[in-house]
Amino acid sequence: MLLLGGTTSLSAQKDIFDKATGAYKKVFVETDQFDASYLKTLQQYYPEAQPDSIKFSMLNDLAYYWHTRNLTTAMSYTREGLVLTQKKNDALWYGRFQITQAAILLRQEKLDSAFTILKEAAHKVNSKDLANLNTQLGYVFERKGQLDKAADYAIKSLELGRRLDDKKAQVMAYSDLSNLFWKQSKFAKGVEFGLKSLKLFEEWGLKDLDYDFTLYVVANNYLELKNFKKALNYFKQAEKIGKHYGFYNNLSDIYISQTDLFAYLGKYEKAQIAGENALKYAELLDNNFMMMRSWLSLGKLQNLRADYNAAVISLNNSIEVATKDFGDEYYLNQTYGELALAYENLGDFKNALAALKKHERLKDIIFTKQADQRISLLQTEFDVALKEETINLQQEKISQQQTRQTLILILTGLLLLFLGVLYTSFSSNKKKNKLLYKQNQEKVFLLKEIHHRVKNNLEIISSLLALHSSRLQDPLAIEAMQESQNRVHSMGMIHQRLYKEENLGTIEMRAYFINLGQYIINAFGMEDRIEIFYTMKPLKLEVDIATPLGLIVNELLTNALKYAFPHYNKGRINIALKRISKNVLKLSVEDNGVGLERESEINKGFGTQLIGLLSKQLNGKISTYSRVKGTRITIEFTPYPAN
Repeated sequence: MLLLGGTTSLSAQKDIFDKATGAYKKVFVETDQFDASYLKTLQQYYPEAQPDSIKFSMLNDLAYYWHTRNLTTAMSYTREGLVLTQKKNDALWYGRFQITQAAILLRQEKLDSAFTILKEAAHKVNSKDLANLNTQLGYVFERKGQLDKAADYAIKSLELGRRLDDKKAQVMAYSDLSNLFWKQSKFAKGVEFGLKSLKLFEEWGLKDLDYDFTLYVVANNYLELKNFKKALNYFKQAEKIGKHYGFYNNLSDIYISQTDLFAYLGKYEKAQIAGENALKYAELLDNNFMMMRSWLSLGKLQNLRADYNAAVISLNNSIEVATKDFGDEYYLNQTYGELALAYENLGDFKNALAALKKHERLKDIIFTKQADQRISLLQTEFDVALKEETINLQQEKISQQQTRQTLILILTGLLLLFLGVLYTSFSSNKKKNKLLYKQNQEKVFLLKEIHHRVKNNLEIISSLLALHSSRLQDPLAIEAMQESQNRVHSMGMIHQRLYKEENLGTIEMRAYFINLGQYIINAFGMEDRIEIFYTMKPLKLEVDIATPLGLIVNELLTNALKYAFPHYNKGRINIALKRISKNVLKLSVEDNGVGLERESEINKGFGTQLIGLLSKQLNGKISTYSRVKGTRITIEFTPYPAN
C-alpha cells in the first residue's frame, strides 16, 4: 500500500519538476514515474512554480491523481485550484479544474452537481479538453443507468479524438464503449471494443490509470462469457498495475470482480479474500460507491455458498451505504435482486417480495410479463406459507376434538363448511383486488412517465437557453438567459421529485429548497463563500402551490447572490417556510448582506415583477425589511380559501 510520507530523492524530484528551469513532466504523458513520491513532489513544489500555467497544471494533476487514493483529499486540492484560477481570472484553467471537480463529485454519487459543473466547464475549456469532459458526462449518465446517453458521449469523444488525432480520447472512448456493452449484456461486443482500446494504449506506449481500468473491463466481459482463464489473466494484469501505482479505485473494482470469478469457480476462500480486499480499498478511498459494490459482491458470494443469513447482512449493508439518493440504479437493482433471493431461501417471503418489488422498480422496463410472473410467484409462496400455518392450527384443533361427542363433530363440519365459503369469497375478492392493484399501478406508472417527460422537456429548454446564451456577447443578455435557465430548472426539479416520490400529488418543500439552493449557488460559483440554511421542518405541499413557491425562492436567492454580497464578501442566507394557521403559510428569505445599500435593487426588475405576480397567484402579501446589514423578505399567503 502506497502512502504519502517519507523522503523523495532529488533525482526523482528533478525528473518530475526542475526548479531551476521550471520544466514539469506530466505523469503518463512525459513520464510514468507515478507513486507516493510523485504526489509528494507536486504537493511540495506547485506553490512556487512559474508561470501560472505550470502551477495550475501541477495542482490539477495533484487533485486528479489523489482521487485514485482518497476523494476528500482530492476535492480539497480541487477547490484550492478553483479559488486560485478565479483570482487570476483564468477561465480556461478554471474550467479544467471544474472537470476534475466533476470527476470527483460523480464518484461521490453527486451526479446532478457533476452534470451541472461539466456543462458550465464546456463553455470555458478548449477543444482538446472536450474529449475528457465528454467522458465524464458519459460516466454521469452511466451511473444514472441511462446507458444510451452515456454511449452518445463516448461516440462524441471518439469522433473528436479522430478529428484532432488525439489517441488518448480514442482509447478512452473504446474503453467506455466496452464497459457500456458489458452493462447491456453484449459481452462479445464488449470484448471487441476493449481489445481495440488496449491495442491503441500499447501503441501509445504508456500504461496509465485508464489502461488499468480497461484491462479490468475486458476481464469483466470474458467473465460473463464464462471464459474464466482469460478473465483471470486480465484481472491479474490489472491487479499488478493497480498495486504498482497505488490505484485504490481500480483495485477495489478488480477485487469486486475477482470475488465473482472465484465464486463461479467454487473457490470460496479466495473469493472471500478478494471481497475483503475490495472493501479495504473502498474504505481507503472514502468512496461509498465502491463500498456499496464491495458489500454486494460479498452478498452474492454468500448466496452462492447458501449462507443466506450472512448474505442478508452484507446486502443490507450495501443498501445502507447506498443511501436514499444513491445514483447508480444498475448496482442497486442487483443488490435488491440478491436480497430477494436470500430472503426467499430463508423462507421469509414477505421481505423477499418487498426486495423483489424494489428490484423490479429499478429496471429500465417496469412491469414486464416476466417481472409480473416473478412477483406473482413470490406472492403465491407467501400466501401459501400463511395458509399452511392456518391449516396446521386447524388440524391441531381437529385432533383435539376427535374424542368429543357427535354434536361437536357436526359443529366442526359446519365450521369447516363456513370456512370453505369464506375461502371462496376471499379468493374471489383477491382476484378483484389483484386486478385493481394492477390497474392502479399502470396509472401510477403512466403519471410518473408524464412527469418524467415534462422534466426532460424542461431540461431541453434549459439546454437550449444555455446554448443560446453561449452565443451572446451582451452581459445583460447572458445574465437574463442564465436567470431564465434557473427558473426553468426550478420547475424541472418539481417534476423530477414527483416521478421519484411515492406520493405523486405533493412535494416535500424542505428537500426541494435544499436541492434548488444547491443548484443556484453552484450556478453562481459561490459555494465556497455563501452558506444557505433551511430553518424549517419537512412540509408537503401540492404541486400547484410548490411550483410558484419554487420560482419565488429562485428569484429571491438570485437577487441576494447578485446584490447582497459584493466584492467577494462571505455571508449566509436563511430560508424558512412554516404554516402559521390552518390556511395561511409564511415564507421568509433573509440574508446578512449589505442591507440598505441594495434596497434600490429590491423594487425593480423583471424578477421582482415575477415575484409580485406569483404572490398574487397565491393570495400573498409581500413585506420587506432592510437593515444596515441584511435584508429579509417575507410573504404570507393563503393558497386555499378559508372554510
